[in-house]
Amino acid sequence: MDAADADWLARYLQHIRVEKRLAPRTQALYATHLQGLAQRCAAEGLRWTSVRPAHARRWAAQLRGAGRQPRGIALVLSCWRGFFTWLGRQGVLSAHPLQAVRAPKAAQPLPKALDVHDALRLAAHLPQPPTATHCAQVAGAASAPVAATPDDWQALQTHCMVELLYGSGLRISEALGLDVRPSAAALGWVDAQAGEVQVLGKGGKRRTVPVGGPALQALAQWLAARQRAWPAATEAALFVGARGGRLTPQVARRQLQALAASAGLAGRVHPHMLRHSFASHVLQSSADLRAVQELLGHASITSTQIYTRLDFQHLSRAYEAAHPRARKSGHGT
Repeated sequence: MDAADADWLARYLQHIRVEKRLAPRTQALYATHLQGLAQRCAAEGLRWTSVRPAHARRWAAQLRGAGRQPRGIALVLSCWRGFFTWLGRQGVLSAHPLQAVRAPKAAQPLPKALDVHDALRLAAHLPQPPTATHCAQVAGAASAPVAATPDDWQALQTHCMVELLYGSGLRISEALGLDVRPSAAALGWVDAQAGEVQVLGKGGKRRTVPVGGPALQALAQWLAARQRAWPAATEAALFVGARGGRLTPQVARRQLQALAASAGLAGRVHPHMLRHSFASHVLQSSADLRAVQELLGHASITSTQIYTRLDFQHLSRAYEAAHPRARKSGHGT
């Protein structure tokens, strides 16, 4: 590669590291894909200023021919596009060679959701044997204190988290961003009296989502256990780790998977699956797509429409299982 072009590439990689502060893994992806771009240019004797849309389209086609999937090609083109955009801002390019180049269209996979039975079983499951006072609370004696032990506080916390993820359709980041009480610095909190949760979603957009009775009961049980486990805690976070700090997404995912296994659910269960289950089950019952959009905090109805496909898949399975004309049998019935 020409020394001047190599210098531009090095400066751009420094730009995304120092100024854009991209994650280390993202920096590594950019470096890999841009080195690949540099090799393609060198093989054809091209400078950065010589790359044209026809080159980029041919290289994208070569990636497809080599077996790379559309999403992977889109990622590569995104890295290239970001680099050429930056070169344009530096005054190096007069025209952007990738502005009109698009990756092959990828099929949009359906979100994975639990069926209603499994979702309810997971939400109701507590792996440790409950104490007598806990049983009294579950029976409706909300004023009875929870005698949480060091072994069962985590179960009560995970139970509360599941109720909010499935009962209110929260993202895991929104749930873990909740504080015990409202404040100017809080990203979100649960208003138990109003039966609502205030969350800060994607794009810094706040929304209010209803919280059901089971989730409020699980919250009361968890707050009592939290107070008993850390009576002098100053941590504002609603959900905490073993050391009393805010719970991390990685630990929350492990706890949810352990709970799902304990409840007897087959396969991997992750937090976003509970959000998908919430959306799918509300849509199956109400058929109100706009309401589901508001509850999920989607900026565009297009993001929510994928659940109509999931709902149709559910109806299709029910039809095939129940309707005599849908049975794929070798005999006429």
